[in-house]
Amino acid sequence: MEKQNLLCFLRSCCFFLLPLLSDIQGVHGSSSEQYHRHGGGGVYGFHPKKLFAFGDSYADTGNLPKLAIDWQVPYGITFPGKPYGHFSDGRVLTEFLAKYLGLKSPVPYAMRENKPKLARYGMNFAYGGTGVFNTTVAPGEPNMTAQIDFFQNLLKESAYRKSELEYSLSLVTVSGNDYTTYTAEGGSDLGFPSYITRVVNQIAVNLKRIHDMGVRKVAVTAIEPVGCLPESTVANSFQQCNETANTLAKLHNTLLQVAVAKLNSESKDPGAFIILDLYDAFASVLNNKETTVKFESPILKPCCFGTTSGYRCGSLNAKGEKMYTLCDNPKATFFWDNVHPTQAGWRVVFFYLKSKFEKS
Repeated sequence: MEKQNLLCFLRSCCFFLLPLLSDIQGVHGSSSEQYHRHGGGGVYGFHPKKLFAFGDSYADTGNLPKLAIDWQVPYGITFPGKPYGHFSDGRVLTEFLAKYLGLKSPVPYAMRENKPKLARYGMNFAYGGTGVFNTTVAPGEPNMTAQIDFFQNLLKESAYRKSELEYSLSLVTVSGNDYTTYTAEGGSDLGFPSYITRVVNQIAVNLKRIHDMGVRKVAVTAIEPVGCLPESTVANSFQQCNETANTLAKLHNTLLQVAVAKLNSESKDPGAFIILDLYDAFASVLNNKETTVKFESPILKPCCFGTTSGYRCGSLNAKGEKMYTLCDNPKATFFWDNVHPTQAGWRVVFFYLKSKFEKS
């Protein structure tokens, strides 16, 4: 009964939001509209010289301690051939974006003192498992507010000049860890919409704060179709997405679209805030609309997955035995583990995003 009430509530929310969206594109159309005015390797004709990343595992390139799962075999098996703090078999979204911009991947904040030369390309403050608020996925790790605090402290130390920030882009990823935490802590279905509103409102605060610090352009990801992630589809042998979960993701993305439109309308630079539409990108690949790569079937099945409940990719039992299975060819699978794409998956997702914001 609760689920039926939730769906009714979500329908009413969407009906209520339609007037607000009449003058802006829905989240599914946001990428092409918001990116079409720039040349290759830039945004709106603007070519960033630095990239600053905030968020979670979709952006993290090595900030977690080396005991974390992303530093364990078989992560990094495709590139560079060993674990290197990426939640994939190889490169993640940050690296594809950096390459597109003609930059080296910005140095992880935790490694800034070991690799100071890479700081010239920006810095990556993202920590896998974190969220807008504190999460049970990464307890004790810095949430987005704390990550932005790190950035602010560096600016106070004059690590980057104001003139440098005027030619910079920020990537902000939010892939759903706040919602995983909400569920884990016993949040009710009926309370989900109000919690989503709270999360999106804080995202808007964070985006404005980054921009107010001097970063010229701020790109935030729409949430992917979370109901299609392997952690959701494992219950039906990776055959079908959970559309209830996807409805919640769509509500998040709709509210985010409204929030970003408001930020742009209030900004002196109307194109300062951009949405990277991961929902459409993932959905296009999973629905076989993206023809550049054909992944093995079932496409929802991950390459690396825990063999027993409670275990995940990279897990070992007390005897040091592997508690996961690994596919033969990660390049032929879209998902790497329970929530993350493979390097091949990220490549085709970014190709989709790039093709959208390169269209005139």
